[in-house]
Amino acid sequence: METESFSKELLVWLILFLPVGAFAINALIIRPFLGSTSRLAWIVTVAAMLAAVALSAYQFIQVRDAAEHHIQYVSHDWLDIGNFHLEIGLKVDSLTSIMLLVVTSVSTLVQIYSHGYMKEDGGYVRYFSYMSLFTASMLGIVLANNLVMLYAFWELVGLCSYLLIGFWFTRPAAANAAKKAFIVTRVGDVGFLLAILWTFHKTGTFNIDELTAMAASGAIVTSVATWLAIGAFAGAVGKSAQFPLNTWLP
Repeated sequence: METESFSKELLVWLILFLPVGAFAINALIIRPFLGSTSRLAWIVTVAAMLAAVALSAYQFIQVRDAAEHHIQYVSHDWLDIGNFHLEIGLKVDSLTSIMLLVVTSVSTLVQIYSHGYMKEDGGYVRYFSYMSLFTASMLGIVLANNLVMLYAFWELVGLCSYLLIGFWFTRPAAANAAKKAFIVTRVGDVGFLLAILWTFHKTGTFNIDELTAMAASGAIVTSVATWLAIGAFAGAVGKSAQFPLNTWLP
């Protein structure tokens, strides 16, 4: 039974690690050894994404048929310092399964289309490296079962946005736009980080399921839930260029 559970969990982790693998192959093997315009980068990227779409569809079916449309996986130890204990793991429920399909399918279509747009560009391999990492970062946000893991992938999305906005870094306008976007979105992300730390201070946990259960039972006071919501909203405002952190988009 444990082996079966581990196998099913591994399939979920693969959805995340397939684009991570594509990023590593493109950045560490194809670009250094086959050149910066090798079409193999596109093949590797799209193949990884098609596999991720298939696994996401399978996971959707698994969640649909599961009790309460939720699959529970064991968290894994990550960090132990004194009384502080941090785990990483997967949150797989109906919303997760839908968002996995959305992220992988849309990303696949974008990367298929990108070939025609980028085929004459000297940074062809670099582009698909960035896009693979960007996709993995979004999938990490979807799958994270705790706020620390979620925030780490949230910041990776910010890094990828910076890299893609400034992709043509030899153009001053692109380089300046990337720096502006990176700085402005950090303002919102600081609010998100402070809210996460405040929530841990008040509840003693980063685990999303535990926080949800505490909120449902009334164990989390209104002020804590309010500040967490405000902090999360601040992060979203920055990333989606909403007022007043919309200045980076133009």
